[in-house]
Amino acid sequence: MDEAEASGQVWRDEVRARPTAEQDRDALARLVEVDADSFEVELYERAADPRVLSTDRAQRSRAGQYARRVRRRRERQQRQGS
Repeated sequence: MDEAEASGQVWRDEVRARPTAEQDRDALARLVEVDADSFEVELYERAADPRVLSTDRAQRSRAGQYARRVRRRRERQQRQGS
């Protein structure tokens, strides 16, 4: 595995491991409801930004597409090797 492929795998693993933007937004909304700290409000506004949500969905989709592609390639190789 070359360096670019390894760093790509690290990125994909991080994308899949982190909470979704929607989960972050919902958690921050609960914090804002409790005390409405200005920093928390700012974080919530950023997390609720449609661009942030769209980017998160796109990153998760890309990571999933790649994982499916790799899995299908391995399955094909196993069938051909058997």
